[in-house]
Amino acid sequence: MRNKVVITCAVTGNLTTPDQTPHLPITPEEIADACLGAAEAGAAVTHIHVREPGTGKPSMALEYYQDVVARIRARNQKLILNITTGPGGRFVPSEDDPKVAAPGTTLLAPEKRVEHIAALKPDICTLDLNTMNSGGQVVINTPGNVRRMAKVIRAAGVKPEIELFDSGDIALMHDLLKDGSISGPCIASFVLGVKYGFQPGPETVIYARDLLPADTEFTVIGTGRSSFPMVAQSVLAGGHARTGLEDAVYLDRGTLAPSNAAMVDKARRIIEELGVQIANPDEARDILHLPSRAA
Repeated sequence: MRNKVVITCAVTGNLTTPDQTPHLPITPEEIADACLGAAEAGAAVTHIHVREPGTGKPSMALEYYQDVVARIRARNQKLILNITTGPGGRFVPSEDDPKVAAPGTTLLAPEKRVEHIAALKPDICTLDLNTMNSGGQVVINTPGNVRRMAKVIRAAGVKPEIELFDSGDIALMHDLLKDGSISGPCIASFVLGVKYGFQPGPETVIYARDLLPADTEFTVIGTGRSSFPMVAQSVLAGGHARTGLEDAVYLDRGTLAPSNAAMVDKARRIIEELGVQIANPDEARDILHLPSRAA
């Protein structure tokens, strides 16, 4: 195990719905407040999606991202901001003609999926490498499109967090390093619990960890009921931790998490019970190879 663990809080995500929990932050103000509350509870990084304020549905609107970031920075200059680039990669095939997109398709040009990163230049942004089944949809991140996204991310001076859903994604990660599309030392996350990807368990974590490029800082993301067990498993395997309402909505069996901060507090207790300290944002910047930020 390591001496210091970075906690990331993913406060709203793309798939959790208001029907699942009334505590899901929706508006830019709610999302920013959730990030700030998570920071106070011990998260050094917050992972940010935005939503349509009136409906709660996922959004990619630049003005919502700008609003969230401005609200956070007005009150906290050091918190590490990790902004998603995941939306815009889903394809739903029509039943009558599967090459025709059905309602629910969000597939966009790669550059469109990262234009908010070029504009906002956050500390970190995610870069998904998965092409996989996801329910009745297909998530499509072809190697060529990933490279096009990575080019914009690199030009913006942003550190990509490589999202890995299965072992083939790690093979692509190695190829991206070899051709210079990304550069090390890398930040990576294993996403465990998506039905047709990596399944949660200690064997999966060790297997995936041992496939990573050298010097990669990794986090295990457990979805649903595996969320908190994977916090412990990640730390035991030498990684970092993530929690938040993007990943799960329950704090304990049958008990909805009242806030993202409550989830961070529980993750922190798990980590500290294992005899490991959590990293503050300055320490996290050093661990994750990010530039320092003035107070």
